Formats: sequence, C-alpha cells, structure tokens
Amino acid sequence: MNSSAQTTKVSGKIVDAITREPLPFVNIIFKGTTIGATSDIEGKYTISATVKVDSLVISYIGYTKVTRAVKYGITQEINIGLSQGIELAAIEVRPGENPAHRILRKIIANKDKNDREKYNYYEYEVYNKVEFDLNNLSEDFQNKKLLKPFSFIFDNIDSSNTKEKPYLPVFMTESLSDFYYRKNPKTRNEKIKASKVAGVENASVSQFMGDMYQNVNIYDNNILVFGKNFISPISDNALLFYKFYLIDSIVIDGHKCYQLQFKPRRKQELTFTGNLWAADTSFAIKQIEMSIADDANINFINATNVVQTYIQVDSLWMMEKERLVIDFNPFPIEQKNKNLMGIYGRKTASYNNFKINKPKDDKFYSMTENLVVAEDAFEKNEDFWDKNRHDTLSKNEKQIYHMVDTLQSLPVYKTWIDVLQIFVTGYKVKGNFEYGPYYNMFSFNTIEGNRFRFGVRTSNQFSKWYELSGYLAYGTRDEQFKYKLGIRAFIDKKPRTMVGLYYKNDNEILGQSQNGFTTDNILASVLRITPLRNLTRVKEVNAYIEREWFTGFNTKLSFYNRQMFPLANFHYEYQKNSNQIAYKDKITTSEIRVLARLAYNEKYIDGAFTRTSLGTHYPIVQAQYTLGIKNLFNSDYDYHKLVVNVDDRIRINPIGYFDYILEYGKIWNKTPYPLLELHGGNETYTYDPYAYNSMNFYEFVSDEYASASIQHHFDGFFLNRIPLMRKLKWREVVGGKALIGRVNAENKKLLLFPDHLYELNRGPFFEANVGIENIFKVFRLDGVYRLSYLDNPRVTPFSIRFSFQFSF
Repeated sequence: MNSSAQTTKVSGKIVDAITREPLPFVNIIFKGTTIGATSDIEGKYTISATVKVDSLVISYIGYTKVTRAVKYGITQEINIGLSQGIELAAIEVRPGENPAHRILRKIIANKDKNDREKYNYYEYEVYNKVEFDLNNLSEDFQNKKLLKPFSFIFDNIDSSNTKEKPYLPVFMTESLSDFYYRKNPKTRNEKIKASKVAGVENASVSQFMGDMYQNVNIYDNNILVFGKNFISPISDNALLFYKFYLIDSIVIDGHKCYQLQFKPRRKQELTFTGNLWAADTSFAIKQIEMSIADDANINFINATNVVQTYIQVDSLWMMEKERLVIDFNPFPIEQKNKNLMGIYGRKTASYNNFKINKPKDDKFYSMTENLVVAEDAFEKNEDFWDKNRHDTLSKNEKQIYHMVDTLQSLPVYKTWIDVLQIFVTGYKVKGNFEYGPYYNMFSFNTIEGNRFRFGVRTSNQFSKWYELSGYLAYGTRDEQFKYKLGIRAFIDKKPRTMVGLYYKNDNEILGQSQNGFTTDNILASVLRITPLRNLTRVKEVNAYIEREWFTGFNTKLSFYNRQMFPLANFHYEYQKNSNQIAYKDKITTSEIRVLARLAYNEKYIDGAFTRTSLGTHYPIVQAQYTLGIKNLFNSDYDYHKLVVNVDDRIRINPIGYFDYILEYGKIWNKTPYPLLELHGGNETYTYDPYAYNSMNFYEFVSDEYASASIQHHFDGFFLNRIPLMRKLKWREVVGGKALIGRVNAENKKLLLFPDHLYELNRGPFFEANVGIENIFKVFRLDGVYRLSYLDNPRVTPFSIRFSFQFSF
C-alpha cells in the first residue's frame, strides 16, 4: 500500500434536470474502478476512494449516462442534473426462463415473511411532512392585476434551473406520531403527538396527513391510489400485468441486491413503471422507486412517483423512508398541457424507534378510537420541532409558515377565500353571519310560481359550539310565505355529541330521494322534465340528539311532529260510506325515531358542524326504527316502521369496482299512504344513483318492501383496448335496480290512492342503465331502460340522463 495515497471524497445531490425532483438509487462509480455508491431517497450521495481517480460515471435507468470530472485528493461537492434519454432495450435471455421471473417468484413466495403486516406486533415513531407547491407559474400569470397584492409571494419561487417548472411553496404540514400495530385481532393505532400546519389548526387535517391515512404497502396485491386500485409490481399475479428485466446486482447496506426493472404489459392499465432492489437470500424489498404509468386511465394527475427504502430490524424488514411526489393538473382538460398551472404534492416520511413483537396490554389496542390527536399537538414550540423532527427543513420550507401567515393577513386574500367558499358551500360569509345558499335564492314551479328565498346562519366567528339558522321564502303564484328556523349545538366534541331543534313551514315532495335536488334548487327547476305537481305543505317540529360513540358509529334520537296539507289538485280522500267520498284536510303525526349507523374505520374531514366523509373499506350498515304515537300532539295514527340498508364498494381488479345498496323496510299497523314508503322517483334530466330514474314521483307505494341497486364501474377495461377510444379515457358503467313491495289491504282503506299512485302488485319493478363516465373527465351520460310496469301512465321506456362527477 502506498502510504502517501490521498483520499478523494465526492458528495452531492442528483436530481431530474427538468422537474428538479431528487432521483433515488442512482448508480455512481469512479471511472476505471469498481468503487461505487448509490444515491439515497433524497438523491444525496457520498463516494470516496484512496486510489487515483479523475471522473465519476452516473447512470440511471431511463436517463442519459453522464460523466463528471473530479479533483483528485480533495473533498468536493458535485450536484448533478440527469436528463431523460432513450432507454436501451433490455435483453431477454433465451432459451430458458427470464432470470427476472425467477427472482420475482422468490419475492412473491417470501412476501408473508417480509411484509410487516404479517408480524404479530410492531411499533415505531413516524415523522410525516407534506408540502404543496404551485408550479408552472408564468410571468404573465404573476403579473396579472388581480394578483398584484400577492406579488411578494412570488419572491419565493424556486427556479434554480431554467429548464424546470418553477414552483411556489404555498402549504406545509408536519406531524410526529407513535404508531402501534397488532395482527390478531388486527388493530392500527396512531397517536399524533405533535402537528404543525401552515395556517390551519384542524385535527382532522392532522389526522389525514398522519401515517394511517397516507400509506402505500408494496406487499399488497392491490394498492389504492386516489380511489383507484393499482396492481402492485410484486402482486401474486404481477406477471400478467408487467414485464420484468434483470438489470444488475449491487451491494446496499451490506446486502447483495438484485435490481429488477418493471413496465406495464398493456397501455392505460392501472399499473406502475420503475425499479426494485430485492435482497438476496431473504428476497425482501430493500428499495423501490416507481411511477404511475404515463398513460394510466386516471384524471388530474400528470405524474406520481413513490420511493421507499427498507431496513432490517431484528431480522425483520421495516420501512425506513418514503417519498411520494404528485404532479396534479386540477383542470378537466388535456393533462399534458404544459402551459397550465399545476400543483406539486410532496410527502416524505421517516421511521425510527422500531420495536418488533413487543406487545402491550390488550387494553392498549383500541378497535374503535384508532387515531388520536393529542390535545397539545398544536402547542409544540420550535425547540421541540428542532429536537424531534427527523430531518431539517430547507430554506423554502422554513419560509412557507411565514409566507402563509403574511398572506392570511391581507384583505384581498380574505376576499378570495370568501369567493371560494361561496362556490363550495353556497354561502357568503360576512362577520358573524353567512348568507345563502345562492342556488336556493330563486326557483320556480307550477304551484308556487316564481319562488324567492333568503337564508342566513351564524358563522364560525360567531360560535363554533352552536349555530342559528333560518330562511324566509315567498311564491308569487300561491302568494304564501314559507320559512324555517332552528339551532344546533354541541354538548361535547369528545365524543362528538350534538343537539338540534328546528321548526319548518314549507313545501315538500314526499318520498323524494335524499340525494336529489331540493325542491327550491334552481337546477331542479331548470332540469325538471315534467311540471312539478306533487307538492305537500308541511309544518314540522324536529328535535334531536346525536352522538358518535366511536369513529364510524353514531346514533341519533329524534322527535318529529308533522302536519301535512295536500296542495293543488291533490286531496286526502276516504270512503265515508258506499255512496260518499269525504275529504281529510290534513294528516298529523308524532314520531320518535332511532337511527344507528355503522361505517367502521370511516375517514372524514371535519368542518365546524358538518363532516365530509372520505369513505371506508367496510360495508356501511344503517338501521332506523320509527314509532308513531297516536294522540300525542294531536297525532292521528299509531304505527311502527323499520328500515335497514347496507351499501358497499367491492374492488375487483382489473375490471374496476362494484357498488351495491340493499334495503328492507316494513310498516306495522294501519297507516295511510302518505306515511308509507313512497318510493323515490326522478323527474329531472340528471341521473340520481339513489333514486329510480325511470319512475315518476308518487308512482309506487309500499308498506313492506325490499330493494337492490347495483352499479359496476369498469374504469375503461374495455374501451382502453380500442385504439380509437383509448385517448378519450372514457369509462364504462352498467347497473340495475330492482324493487318488490306490497300494501296491506287495511292500509288501502284509510285513504284512497290518488290517480297514478300504485302498489307493486304485478311483480317487481326493474330498471337498468348503461353509461359512459369520465367524458371530459367530469361528465357522465346514462341510458336508462325501464323494464316493467310499462303500461302505467306517463312512462318513458328509455331515457337519457346526465350527471357531473369529480373523481380521479
């Protein structure tokens, strides 16, 4: 050995020359030697040699190989931008088996040993950081007059390379959690002990950004991304969907690893493209980087990249770091339009303090409250974060918090937020009050004529514990005022417990689908197929108490007193004797209702008083019992009613997903038709998934019934295979609805059925639909076929319905 040999040490960062995103697992080698290294998940690398060297060779699949000169004998920093280039075709070994397939089969065979979900117990600390950036901000955009008050934020644009998309960091959140897993019975508990969100202090935002909501497990056969089931490159049937190539073998952290490259076999399937490194002997995934295939049938996404690295802990494999980068295009037009502003979403996560198979007491693991935000999570100071975050913040990241605080102090920013809130919620916020919703301010129908309505409710500024609300409406034809007043308030927020009291004097369509437009929605007026003639005047008192016992399970106890008055040409008629028909001017009921809803592990985002559900992987079960009490507040009838329904989504890769809704209902004791189940029809041009779209309002009634609704969304499974249709990215949907029911003979005698109201006494009601969704990414068109009771009046055997839907 030459004692005078000098050490050459090179470190730096490797990024994509265009997007400036870090490139992980890039191969770096001193030219003419066997001394090499790979970049880490952040694209950083370090390599050193004591032999004489003069250059580095940097190579990465899909990028042009580059060589960089180095200075011998000193420590230096060399940052490198790689450009995407023409990739050399991989060589398949013939005759005999592709060696990549042999390695893949061993990876699949060892999944149960290496998937952390198969371990009995584990826990770790996880640090999550999520950032959103605006990208592609042109000078014209920055110079718009409307944006002049915000000009200071453009000083923070990162454009260190003229070839990249300039991006502006606008939002960031950090969280630090302890995560606990138990295999049997399976529980996942996360305790978020610290959270920091730029401009927001909302526990549900912190929950959503935690580890449990945002998790990609490469060992799962199917990986749910943006509500779409993607085939994992190491799924049990991966060879049906991917081509694999053995690229190289390399030593990483003391483990000999095989590098496999994978590509989709067919166009536009929900698959990935990328590279994985599997450890020899254990065949566990040591590293993986993958991107959603460029032509995958998914909306609003230009690109998505996932990078994960794993570490061996007590002979078992755990994820050590993860990086997720998404390039969003929020506009429902061609995604590859490079002149449009987009959004970068970046998530980085790091894991440490692992404990494997060290169980805690059974009482520690909660089957219900699986995600908890500590009460002091938002109160952690900078010293805490400096000591506990797993990595340091970049200069841009540090500026985000200051920039958002400054931004929110500007009056013009508040104006923009008001405009956005009007669009999303329908309400205009002004101090302590909110006015709206705007889409109910004017409507029209044949009974009321032109209807004008003014509504108001208290804002979050007024109180986050109770809300007062009401509206006043007037019809120019019936010359009648209608109104509603009420209050709802929290008794407690942990657990979520709310009470409400409302009085309403207004018109209703009895039996209308809860998903349908309200009677006074302007869209209902414009899109109505036939004149509205089935309104009932309702005076109603409603009081309730609602409690969430644990996440996904809530109950509601309600009291209703309702007076119903028929309008226009409708009358409540009954047979007084064989020769005389009499009229009843109104029906009065007093009801106690008990509702229970179970949506296990449901995810949601909280508003001040309302929630937005993000769904659950489990069936949603709901049951409601109603007790009608005669003579209570002048109630006319005694009766019992029970309704039970189940709805669920079943994902069936690769042919999309299947939605179903099953419902059963029964009413006991003598009850007139307005109190029975008036099955929900639809007399608008829109498609309502919860209504019978070929049925009219007030067409069918039952006191005992069962229904089923099924919809299968193929996600382009067939159309993706037709070259002329592939670019449109349309998606197929088929479905059907069935309904059986009956009316007890005693109930028919209480009130005479009006014209065109029938019982289902000639067999089930059937309808089917065939449609195309994802037209222009937001539009759905259905052909609806009515298959039974075709001889009823005003029936259309075939009709076209449309709807808007925003989905990835």
